[in-house]
Amino acid sequence: MRLRVHVIEARNLPAMGGSGLSDPYAKLQLGRQRAKTKVTRKTLSPSWDEEFAFRVGDLKEELVVVVLDEDRYFSDDFLGQVKVPLSAVLDAQNRSLGTQWYQLLPKSRKSKTKDYGEIRLTISLSQNILEETAILAHCVSDDLASNSDKSTELQKGSSLPNIPIEISTSVSGGDEIENAMEDRLNGGPSFVNLLNKIFSVKPKDAEASAPPLSKNDGNLDILEETPSTSSELPDKQDYETDVTMSFEEQLKAFGSCHEGNKMPENLSGGVLIDQVYAVAPSDLNALLFSPSSDFLQSLAVMQGTTGLEIQQWKLENHGDILKRVVSYTKAPTKLVKAVKATEDVAYLKADGDMYAVLADVITPEVPFGNAFRVEVLTCILPGPELPDDEKSSRLVVSWRMNFIQSTMMKSMIENGAKQGLKDNYNQFSEFLSRNVRPVDSKDTAAADKDLSSVQPEQESDWKLAYRIFGNFTLVSSIIAFIYVFAHIVLASPGVIQGLEFPGLDLPDSVGEVIVCGVLVLQGQRVLNMIARFIQAKRQRGSDHGVKAQGDGWLLTVALIDATNLAAIKSSGYSDPYVVFTSNGKTKTSSIKFHTLEPQWNEIFEFDAMQDPPSVMKINVYDFDGPFDEVASLGHAEVNFLKSNISELADIWVPLKGKLAQACQSKLHLRIFLNNSRGADVMKDYLDKMEKQVGKKIVVRSPHTNSAFQKIFSLPPEEFLINDFTCHLKRKMLTQGRLFLSPRIIGFYTNLFGHKTKFFFLWEDIEDIQVIPPTLSSMGGPSLLIILHKDRGLDARHGAKQLDNEGRLKFHFQSFVSFNVAHKTIMALWKVRFMTPEQKVQLVEEESETEDLQNDESGSFLGIEEAKMSEVYSSTKPFDVRFLSPY
Repeated sequence: MRLRVHVIEARNLPAMGGSGLSDPYAKLQLGRQRAKTKVTRKTLSPSWDEEFAFRVGDLKEELVVVVLDEDRYFSDDFLGQVKVPLSAVLDAQNRSLGTQWYQLLPKSRKSKTKDYGEIRLTISLSQNILEETAILAHCVSDDLASNSDKSTELQKGSSLPNIPIEISTSVSGGDEIENAMEDRLNGGPSFVNLLNKIFSVKPKDAEASAPPLSKNDGNLDILEETPSTSSELPDKQDYETDVTMSFEEQLKAFGSCHEGNKMPENLSGGVLIDQVYAVAPSDLNALLFSPSSDFLQSLAVMQGTTGLEIQQWKLENHGDILKRVVSYTKAPTKLVKAVKATEDVAYLKADGDMYAVLADVITPEVPFGNAFRVEVLTCILPGPELPDDEKSSRLVVSWRMNFIQSTMMKSMIENGAKQGLKDNYNQFSEFLSRNVRPVDSKDTAAADKDLSSVQPEQESDWKLAYRIFGNFTLVSSIIAFIYVFAHIVLASPGVIQGLEFPGLDLPDSVGEVIVCGVLVLQGQRVLNMIARFIQAKRQRGSDHGVKAQGDGWLLTVALIDATNLAAIKSSGYSDPYVVFTSNGKTKTSSIKFHTLEPQWNEIFEFDAMQDPPSVMKINVYDFDGPFDEVASLGHAEVNFLKSNISELADIWVPLKGKLAQACQSKLHLRIFLNNSRGADVMKDYLDKMEKQVGKKIVVRSPHTNSAFQKIFSLPPEEFLINDFTCHLKRKMLTQGRLFLSPRIIGFYTNLFGHKTKFFFLWEDIEDIQVIPPTLSSMGGPSLLIILHKDRGLDARHGAKQLDNEGRLKFHFQSFVSFNVAHKTIMALWKVRFMTPEQKVQLVEEESETEDLQNDESGSFLGIEEAKMSEVYSSTKPFDVRFLSPY
């Protein structure tokens, strides 16, 4: 799919310079693709009449048209801009917005200029290759009719580039028509198209069926096409399907043509990677090879690779071949200079569960590069089953070298290639581990074994009754009951005396009153035991065995046992149970009656959480009936940002609290945290945050995320959202950077080797206040962040003060852009601590408002701008003669 833009003219542009006129031109950008028009001299109403074509890779992108005034000595002046989202073009009738005038807008709403003029554009989406071919033919005919002395400058919409172009009605000729049309509209041949012309080998029949264009003194003359038979024409429907099919549809079509094919064996050169990852095979294949994935681009940035060009996947020969070409320039090393490489990548198998991709790597610029080719086979297979029925994939990468020509340097070339591939794929594996969690097959088997061994003990009713009723109280109560009943049978009715009357027999002495009181208390204790037995039978059930629902972050907790719990009942025992809380979700264990060493052996699975959990709170209570207030036996907290997941697989957690610390109480847990959404965790989270925050969030590079994780010792799944330069106010101002991520807010500075760093969770924040500008804050507002009581104690060295309520307070000031920093921090904090109902309400409110502009001005989550200090002025009369020197 292509976006066609016709830049026609502009009017009422603002004047720049003393002459009152401008030298305007227009720059267009879609994603990473850029183009510009010619410069029109000395006018405020330029006419360009130029056409451009852009490849559409992501419909979420927007077309940006900027009008500039050319300055020969300084940087070009900004005249105005207009942004058109591709979604608006896609939703328009016939996928075209037609020809219309667009109002040019400033970069910022704070600009004092009100009128920036208008620009006239025609914008449409083109999907039919036949339509684009007709446009190219029309452009060629226009050039033939034009004067032969026209300038050969590659101007869009003026003339074709001065290079040979072949037009053919064969399948390969269709590709060249497409490439030639792209060169025509975008001002010259692309690097990928030149590679195709140089390295592609055409069949003889194709060359015979389409005579090329000849170059004659700078002019293009079209030779008469030879008539071709109908058998040489490709099927029109098949070709259009190849152009419009998505990557998933291409895989299905390719897989249907190769059903029953076996997976290829590993290549003879050796295995470079053999690793299991916690992701489904289809998701791993999409991460590595899908056109919508930015994995290769990010890997190229990390490795220093430049000039990366990735062509679209092409389905050829009626679905029998699925291939693409990738070209790049490898970064220079100590021994080898920068090398250009081309990979011919083709699928060998794709059935939804197993994938095999073969890459033929060509490096003609290396020594003896024309004598060999390197083949790399990537196989994706289903991996072992993980806990909670999570899917896994096994990635196997092997290689071999094919020598086209014999050479005496064969062994040296093989050793050099092996070492280079080993280094490259070590970086590849390390970078892939940041996006997908690697799994050790031994650890997986051990985890399955650990969870399978956790089985709750089924206690019978007789055993439960023995534990509750098997004590001296019940025995003495039974004896007393028998004794009293026998006395009633043997004794004769007494004489009515005192205040007695028929039906009312009162005690006749103090001894009888005491005996009656003892019997009543004994009976009450027996009734309480009976009620406890009935309640125990009802409370046998817990959240054990309830399977998690949904996709996202899956938290699994195995509660094994506890030791040294505090006894708070008169019997010297307790009735403990445990409550786990994470991201607002709660799981409760069963109650273990009359014990200080409970054995649970229960497994709890939290429903999938969209946000990665920061902490899990653990509370141990004593059950004392359905209406009595529960008593705490201790509490604890597991911080997933400060703990290694592998260390949580089997851990004893000490409980906090007066009773727990006095008795040294501990809980035995096994904790597992997995992600079931595959490789799109970061993208899905940022898309959700953009909707809730109302601001475009730029994805940081893997190198930046890695440095951020290293500074604060964070797990690989934590990524950077934004960072701001500011001052930390303590006794003295300390300049540094404030980092924001999905789960933490952190500060870091390194002044002359003296490092200061700390972070705390978004959940730790109780309030965020804006402090008005003062002289000490250098005339700008500052942020005051107040934490909850006894929270964020690890960051207390960065706090300004600790108030009387035990809350830490942090002061940040001197932001370069305070409004952006304040709005972003408030949005992330609110999104993190709000309940799901509040989040839904916030999204509904935002959907009713207009889209926010990507600048400092405008509404942001309904937060008002910080009020600045008032400006005072005064006037005082004086004699003007005092200013005169004479």
